[in-house]
Amino acid sequence: MKKFKAVAVGGTFDEFHKGHRALLLKAFDVGNRILIGLCTDDLAKNLWKPHKVAPYEKRLEELKNFLKEKRLLDNAEILPLNNPYGVTLSSGCVEAIVVSRETEPRAHEINEKRAAKGLPPLRIVVIEMVPAENHVSISTTRIRHREIDREGHLLKS
Repeated sequence: MKKFKAVAVGGTFDEFHKGHRALLLKAFDVGNRILIGLCTDDLAKNLWKPHKVAPYEKRLEELKNFLKEKRLLDNAEILPLNNPYGVTLSSGCVEAIVVSRETEPRAHEINEKRAAKGLPPLRIVVIEMVPAENHVSISTTRIRHREIDREGHLLKS
C-alpha cells in the first residue's frame, strides 16, 4: 500500500540518468499521484550548473518517455518549475517530497517556509545518491565531463 496520496519530486533531469530514475521510482513507490517539477530553462540557468543544460523540451521528452516505458505517466503530472519550491509551499497539494541526499537541505528549507506560512511540514523521503562504478555518485556534471555514462560506467580517458 502507498503511504501518500500525493508526492512532489523535482529536478532539472538533464542527461536523464540512473540516479534520476531511482529518484522517480522511489516517488512512485511511496505515492499514488506524483507531481514532478521540471526546471524551466530560466531556473536551470539561475541554478549555476557547472555545465550546459539541455533545453526544457528535450528534458521533458526524455522524462515522459521514461514514465511511458514504466507505465507511470497516468499517475504523474509534470509541471514547469520556475522556482526551487514549485507546489510545495501551497496548502493541500502534496503530503511528502522525495529528494536525493544531495538535495535534502532544500526539503528542510521548504518545511521551514511552510512553517512560516502556518502549513504542516511535508514528510521528507530521502534516497541515497546512486554510485557509479568507482563508488562516486552519478551526476549530470560527471556525465557532461565524460567521466561516466548515464548508467555510471566509467568512460575510458
